[in-house]
Amino acid sequence: MNALARAIARPDPVAGFGDRSPLHGLDRRRIGIVDLAAQSIAAVAPAAAATTVVLLVAGVAPGATVTAIVAAAILSLGVARTISQFARRFAATGALYTYTARGLGTRAGLAAGAAILTGYGAVAMFAMLGGAYYATYLVSGVWPSIDRTIVTALFLVGQGLLVAFVLVRGIRISARAALVVETLSVALIVVLLIALLVRIGPIDLAAVAGVGTAHLDLTAFAAGAVIALTAFVGFESAATLGVESVSPLRNVPRAITGTVVLSGLLYVLAALTQVAGFDALGADLATSVSPVNELTEAYGLGGWGVVADLGIAASFLACAIGTTTALVRVLFALSRDGVLPDAVGRAHRRFGTPAAAVGCALPVITAAPVLVVAAGIDTRDAMHITIGVGAAGYIVAYILVCVAAPVFLRRIGESTVGVTVVAGVSALALAAALVSFFIDDAAEGGPVVAIVAVLAAVSAAVISVLRRRHGPGALGVYDEPVAAQVLGGVVSPRHPGDA
Repeated sequence: MNALARAIARPDPVAGFGDRSPLHGLDRRRIGIVDLAAQSIAAVAPAAAATTVVLLVAGVAPGATVTAIVAAAILSLGVARTISQFARRFAATGALYTYTARGLGTRAGLAAGAAILTGYGAVAMFAMLGGAYYATYLVSGVWPSIDRTIVTALFLVGQGLLVAFVLVRGIRISARAALVVETLSVALIVVLLIALLVRIGPIDLAAVAGVGTAHLDLTAFAAGAVIALTAFVGFESAATLGVESVSPLRNVPRAITGTVVLSGLLYVLAALTQVAGFDALGADLATSVSPVNELTEAYGLGGWGVVADLGIAASFLACAIGTTTALVRVLFALSRDGVLPDAVGRAHRRFGTPAAAVGCALPVITAAPVLVVAAGIDTRDAMHITIGVGAAGYIVAYILVCVAAPVFLRRIGESTVGVTVVAGVSALALAAALVSFFIDDAAEGGPVVAIVAVLAAVSAAVISVLRRRHGPGALGVYDEPVAAQVLGGVVSPRHPGDA
C-alpha cells in the first residue's frame, strides 16, 4: 500500500466542520451550467424586455433610445464583473444581500436585502402584469366583447398558481421550463426582427441611434438609461442558486456575464428595428400599444405579430418564474441569518426547495396586481410603475454591492486596481442615473419617487429594529463544506453548520 492509498484508507482527522451546511435543506449540487444560465435568462426575460422596455425607454428618451440601451449594457457589464468577484469566491443563496453584508457589515447588508427584495418583488409583479396584458390582448382579438378586467385578473391568478407549483416542485423543473420558453421566444423574436429589418430596408445607423443629436436632454437620457437597465436586471439571479449548482465558483460568474452579453445584443437589435421602423412610418414609437405587432402589420408580416405576442406573453411568465425563484431564496437566506422567522427558512423535505418562502411571497406577488387591475388602473400604467420601483430597488442593491466589493477584497488581501476602478465607476454611474431618473419622474408627476420614498422609510425602520434585535453578529451565511465531503472530516459541535 502506497502513501496515497494509506491516506485514503486511514485519513488523518480534520476537525472544524459541521455535519450540514448553514443552508441545508436545499437540493445541493443539483443543476449544471445550462440550468444556471436559464435562471438568469428567465429573470431577465430578454424576449419580453426586447419589446416592452424599448417602448418604455422611447417614452422618456425618444431621441436617444438606442444609445440609452447601449449605455445600460455597458454599465451592466461593469456591475456583472463586480458581482462576479464575490460569486467566484463563495456560494451564497442570499446573493447581493450576502455579498454586501460580507463587505460592508450588518446595516448595509440589511439595506441591500430590502432593496433587492423590492427589486425582485416589483419586477415579478411587472412580469405578471405583462403576461396577463399580452394574453388578454390576444384573447380580445378573437373575442372582442370580453370583460378585459376580469380576463386579466383570471390570467394573473392562473400565473400565480403556476409559478408557485413550479417553484415548489424543484429547481430543475423551474429552470428547464423557463429555459425552453425563453429559448423559443428569443428565437422567434430574433427571426421576426431580422425579417422586419429586411422589409424596412437600409437604415441610417447614426440617425436611428441618435448620434450627434442636437440639444440632447441629459436628464431624459439618464432616465432612459435607468429604464433600459431594467431590461438587464436579474442577470445576477444565478448567484441565488449557487448552493444548488455544480461548480458554482466557476459557473455562476459565467452565467451572469453571458446573460448580460446575449441580452445586450438582442436589445440593440430590437431597438434599432423598432426605432427605424416607426421613423420610416412617420409614427411615434412611444405611443404604440404593441410595437412588434404594429410593425408586422405595417410591413406585411401580419400573421407573425400574433405569434410574437404569444411568445412575449410566455417570456413574461418565464420572467415571473425566474424572478420569484431568486426572491424566495433571498427570503430563505434572511431566515437562516436569523433576520426573518425560522419558519420562512424551512425547505421542502422531498423537493429541496424553499417552500415556506414561496408560500409567503406568491400570495403577495399575485394579489397586488389583481387589486391594481380590480381598482381600474390601466395595466400598462401599472407596469410602468412596477418596473420603475423595481429598477430603483435593483440599482440601490447594485450600488451597495459595488461599494462592498473593493472593501471585501482589500480585507482578504486580494484587491486590484482594475476591480476597484470598475466597481467605483459603476457605483457612481448608477447613483447618478438613479438621481436623474427620480428627477425626471418627479417632473412628469409620476408616483415612483413617492412609492420608493415610502418603501425606503419603512425599510429603514425595519432595519433599525432588526439591527438591535440581531446584535453585532455578522450576517451573510454561505455554503460551507461539511465533514462528509472532506477526507478525514470530523464534525465540530461549535461549527455554525450544527446550529
